[in-house]
Amino acid sequence: MNDISMPSTGANPSIIARPDKTIVLIGMMGVGKSTVGKRLAQRLDMSFVDADTEIERAAGYTIPEIFEKYGEAHFRDGERRVIARLLRDQPAHVLACGGGAFNDPETRARVAEKGISVWLTAELETLAKRVSKRGNRPMLAGEEDVLSRLHKLSAEREPFYALADLKIDTSDGDPEDSVSRVIESLEKAGYMKVFTCRD
Repeated sequence: MNDISMPSTGANPSIIARPDKTIVLIGMMGVGKSTVGKRLAQRLDMSFVDADTEIERAAGYTIPEIFEKYGEAHFRDGERRVIARLLRDQPAHVLACGGGAFNDPETRARVAEKGISVWLTAELETLAKRVSKRGNRPMLAGEEDVLSRLHKLSAEREPFYALADLKIDTSDGDPEDSVSRVIESLEKAGYMKVFTCRD
């Protein structure tokens, strides 16, 4: 299974605007990095890559299994190496990162050099409702008070998220609304370049 969604191809060339660097989506679990990322990639005619999927492919284990077998430190090391590879070897694309990836100083430095960091935010109460529906979040394993745990993680991570190039609130509207906000912010910040592609 390939998690890289390739742009459509055809016979007729057209002019589109998109960044010439990888768009790196960061933020808390449940904020919609993968959901928004896939739609954003489609709108900008770029490829989409989910870092967590790439980590699982490289390790041969699911992320919960990596946490259980080897611990968080081992996972973070693999996460750092996989993101570095994706930024180095892949053409400009949309990259969704795990919630704790941007805490790592090496990852932040690589993203600053090779990409455009976009911090997706939402109210923690909204995130708690979203993540409670899924049981595959290692950072929430065994937690009865999900909201309290999210508050703690948010307090630890927000100083690093705040270093991102752009910040987009995903609390209101549907994913397409969030995609439109990201594109508008990219345009206002001057990240959009003109490319010729084929429809």
